[in-house]
Amino acid sequence: MAEVLVITPVKNSIETTLDTAKAIASSTVKVHHVIFNDFSSAETKAILEKKKAEIGYELIHIEDLTDHPSPNYKLVLQLSQKRALEENLPLLVIESDVVVKLDTIEKLLQTLNAQSKPGLIGSVTVDEFGVVNFPYLKFKGVKEPVIDTQRSLSFCCTLFSPDFLKSYDFTGLDEAKDWYDTFISKKAIELGFKNTVLMNAPVWHRPHASRPWKQLKYTNPLKYYFLKFWKGWDKI
Repeated sequence: MAEVLVITPVKNSIETTLDTAKAIASSTVKVHHVIFNDFSSAETKAILEKKKAEIGYELIHIEDLTDHPSPNYKLVLQLSQKRALEENLPLLVIESDVVVKLDTIEKLLQTLNAQSKPGLIGSVTVDEFGVVNFPYLKFKGVKEPVIDTQRSLSFCCTLFSPDFLKSYDFTGLDEAKDWYDTFISKKAIELGFKNTVLMNAPVWHRPHASRPWKQLKYTNPLKYYFLKFWKGWDKI
């Protein structure tokens, strides 16, 4: 029986997505992994269908549920919360540009079970050399293996406790936003839960591999902010 519901929203970037899925399937604990295909290309869709039995994940195509254009993170979170509550499991988001280690999920679940009133538990992100990278650069100098934080967690690899899922209904998320990391992190604190970052359970993160245009933030920030504000992209 699965110990956790793992979800991965996907928008193309099939190579990194398959890396993510294979790493999740190799975990030391049994998981129920669901990939949400958010209007990827026909080629990506076909490969995801072809690989699902081989790797071992459930595949849901967002296009079968809504005609709202990508990103559909709100809908993914709502569907996942409902499923996690029905299955009485914690919910773990692992995004498609993240590769977990064999024991990453096990460590997240151990932390969940050891804490009183846990809300969100995130794994720190690192580059291919093991150096802390975006979006956790704010914790780069931390030496402690596990830290509590009032700052926002990224959903790169973050576990939602069952008690938090029961306390806040994701149907209330703002329709005008694309991403909800900051809001949900604050909501957990507001409701009296504790948010934690595991510095001793790092995951490899290739920032924005699934949305290449966001790399402009580092290579051409003027163009990035033009697209962000003029076109209304990447609303947080």
